[in-house]
Amino acid sequence: MIRWQTQAFADLDALTLYRILKLRVDIFVVEQHCPYPELDDKDLHPQSMHLLGWQQDTLVAYARVLPPGLSYPEASIGRVAVAESVRGSGMARVLMNKAIQHALQTWPDAGIQIGAQEYLQAFYTSLGFIPASDVYLEDGIPHLDMRFHQRT
Repeated sequence: MIRWQTQAFADLDALTLYRILKLRVDIFVVEQHCPYPELDDKDLHPQSMHLLGWQQDTLVAYARVLPPGLSYPEASIGRVAVAESVRGSGMARVLMNKAIQHALQTWPDAGIQIGAQEYLQAFYTSLGFIPASDVYLEDGIPHLDMRFHQRT
């Protein structure tokens, strides 16, 4: 059973923040062999929200939902991370659907844009995102911008 919560940075306690940063660094820096500026100040924005999926006391899923104008003109979802222990269980899809729902409820007219790793393009397409740029390198990893198009 996964317990979900959404919190602003100011509401995160030190232990929760530590667990978020550990999960993000373990995946994006260590696992993907990509030294990059993980702490980009976007976490601190008062409208940024941190979506957390807990399995008992273990953080197993995380995404950051950013307000329009911070990364893109649209709202944005990023730092999408699923612990290795729950990969292959459909957790990434559940996490992204919750993040999309949060962004649409919070900023219903803003749209959603993401910077997706190219190898995940089919996954994001299956969630309703379509390519909005050519592939580009970000921190040495192929990415492309994608925009959400709500299905009718």
